[in-house]
Amino acid sequence: MTLDFFLPEGVYALVMVAAFALGAFALKLPIAIAMTGAAVLGALIAGYGIPVRHLVEGMFGFIDTILIIATAMIFMKSVQAVGLLESIAAQGIRKFRNKPLLLSLGVTLLIMFPGMLTGSSTACCLTTGALVAPILMHLGVSRVKTGALIAIAALLGMIAPPINIPVMIIGGGIDMPYVGFTIPLLAVTIPPAIFAAMLLAWPSLRKSEGRDEEALEKELARMSSVPLTLRLCTPIIVLATLMAGEQLFPQTFPFLGMPLQFLIASASALFTGQRCNILDVATEAIRDALPVLGILMGVGMFIQVMTLNGVRGFVVLSALSIPEWALYVSIAVSLPIFGAISSFGAASVLGVPFMFALLSLDQIIVASALSLVASIGDLMPPTALAGIFAGQAVGEKNYFKILKLCMIPALVIIIWGIFFIAYAGPLASVLRY
Repeated sequence: MTLDFFLPEGVYALVMVAAFALGAFALKLPIAIAMTGAAVLGALIAGYGIPVRHLVEGMFGFIDTILIIATAMIFMKSVQAVGLLESIAAQGIRKFRNKPLLLSLGVTLLIMFPGMLTGSSTACCLTTGALVAPILMHLGVSRVKTGALIAIAALLGMIAPPINIPVMIIGGGIDMPYVGFTIPLLAVTIPPAIFAAMLLAWPSLRKSEGRDEEALEKELARMSSVPLTLRLCTPIIVLATLMAGEQLFPQTFPFLGMPLQFLIASASALFTGQRCNILDVATEAIRDALPVLGILMGVGMFIQVMTLNGVRGFVVLSALSIPEWALYVSIAVSLPIFGAISSFGAASVLGVPFMFALLSLDQIIVASALSLVASIGDLMPPTALAGIFAGQAVGEKNYFKILKLCMIPALVIIIWGIFFIAYAGPLASVLRY
């Protein structure tokens, strides 16, 4: 971007970003705390003191998204606790273990599933990623390739519908409702997911050598301890019914909202499968979701102060002033790099200005593509959340080995995102969403 940092707003922008980087990287503070500190400093140097009202208002700016993530995480932990996730995974692997192509695609989609509901790549790595990791390694996929597949699938799950937090953040910045994104988000995520599966899993699954059939059978037997029945699938059936009914019959079906839908589906899990303590499940779910929820609160305060001291308008005007080709390069480079701090932060600080600069194009397609590019931030060191948690799932301490194998899929994802932005108009006509 062509930023004039001699303007007061330019100085504020530099100070806020520098303070954030200092807190997150040098002082190793949690992302949410570092973002809050940068917001307070940005208000102080602009002469607003400590604007408690603005900080509180910003903290609750994403309350709808926070409630969705929290309740979705409770739902995921519930279906995991009753044995539904393991039973589905075991059934699918038994059925497709000798069909490597279908197995590769199915495992990738299974890894993506938690992110589709929670909007968090971390949820994918900690639940289905950890679940399928030993299976893939018993089938002959190397530890590092398994970790890379989990990391890439986790990113794409975070962007796939129905829950996409970066799009919600971008939409909140330009007053665009989160409506009509299902088909565009599927279009930007499914092809890269197929590519990642074909690149990282399929070649190894085609070969018979390297398989540990005995260990695989033991693992599948453990996962199949709860039989996959219609009753066990009740939570997913309830959730699908509530979501579909609201979309298909808006005039007659009761509007409950996604948080309540997730809670009702979670409650239905109590009557299926293994017995579980719902209080313990909910506590674990909220504990795992707290880092993401804290980041959203920090992002809200950061954006609120950026609006207060003029930095947000300054960045938007700067984005509008650069030529189109340079704008595409800036999106491809700056969104992933800034995403090393937080992909959510990248969506708010850079995604919103880029969106304003591209308002002449189809907004839903552009927002979907921007969120896809921003997701690569979860692979960028030193935070590299997807890489680190994928490493934990496969037992690989040196997560840079995983990130190295993620480079080609990540580059493909960025190119795919830029393609969608450049041809947003024609693609909107083709997709007919």
